[in-house]
Amino acid sequence: MSVTGIPEGDVLEGDPRFMRLALALGYRNLGRTWPNPSVGAVVVAGEPGAERIVGQGVTAPGGRPHAEPLALAMAGAAARGATLYVSLEPCSHHGRTPPCTDAIVAAGITRVVTALEDPDPRVAGRGHGLLREAGIAVTTGVLAREAARDHRGHVTRVTQGRPSLHLKLAQTRDGFAGAPAERLRITGPIADGAVHLWRAHADAILVGIGTARADDPSLTVRLPGLSDRSPLRVVLDSALRILPSTSLVRSARDVPTLMITTRRAPIHAKRMLASFGVEVIGVESDRSGRIDLAAALQALAERGITRVCCEGGPQLADALAAADLVDVFTRITGPNALGGAGGLPAIGPALAERLASGHLRPVETRTFGPDRAVTYERSA
Repeated sequence: MSVTGIPEGDVLEGDPRFMRLALALGYRNLGRTWPNPSVGAVVVAGEPGAERIVGQGVTAPGGRPHAEPLALAMAGAAARGATLYVSLEPCSHHGRTPPCTDAIVAAGITRVVTALEDPDPRVAGRGHGLLREAGIAVTTGVLAREAARDHRGHVTRVTQGRPSLHLKLAQTRDGFAGAPAERLRITGPIADGAVHLWRAHADAILVGIGTARADDPSLTVRLPGLSDRSPLRVVLDSALRILPSTSLVRSARDVPTLMITTRRAPIHAKRMLASFGVEVIGVESDRSGRIDLAAALQALAERGITRVCCEGGPQLADALAAADLVDVFTRITGPNALGGAGGLPAIGPALAERLASGHLRPVETRTFGPDRAVTYERSA
């Protein structure tokens, strides 16, 4: 029995409700806190059945301050004897700021409820352990599945050395992503708005040079009130064939833009791009001379990137699937068929195999006006 009178580890009736609020707070800042995870925290005072929220916080843009001290500061003296709900295990190591566990103990919190243990080796159960040593009751695993989705980027970066990758593809009703000699409009404005929201919650958006040259995309967030949420734009270009006239290059001083190329890319092209404010980094190439995709994602992780949204074409999508780098895949199907011959199939052989084998399993179906989106996740 803990000092609260609640048995250690017990889940109370109100725990899922308050954890959902913590998760919603953390979700709000996804894409803004890297290299740190976006964590939500809620301070709840009062006896079961008569609780009241006295503080809440979310990891600030840039990763500091953390959610817990912000929530505790809002609660003030009301935090003493209260319960703290956190979507990820509180940190226990000294960085630019003291550990969150110290702040929790000092505030007089008597119970902590978390969704996930942090796999970061600097924490990894140590935060929970320090709280228990201080006499605080600790309950873990509340809404763990939902939290694992929200913290997928952080977990993947810590455990696999790469960011999580959300692949998005649009296809016609008969399964094509493109038409000969024309740019094909597949989805409507509601689906397009959903894609922009995915961008806003990503640390980086990724395309290949084929998409960059054929579509000349801006890859920015164009939703009301979210124009400042445009993520880092990343283009894979093994020979630096991108032209200075493209939107990505011309706007690089306004929206951060990174070109990932091979180590053999021409020096003059690197200098040209640098003059426009484009950053260029080189990674290892594969046997065909193209960019090694695993090395490219590793390079992003080393920069602190945790969540990547890929909007490249079918060729890049299939290469990512073949390299087993896809964690989430969303296929948006428009209402119209292409018909005729010569269309570019949206789903390549490697991605088709991942879907057929259940390696990527469907978890959600949504409609965006006339468009239908099915989201698949990597099997555990």
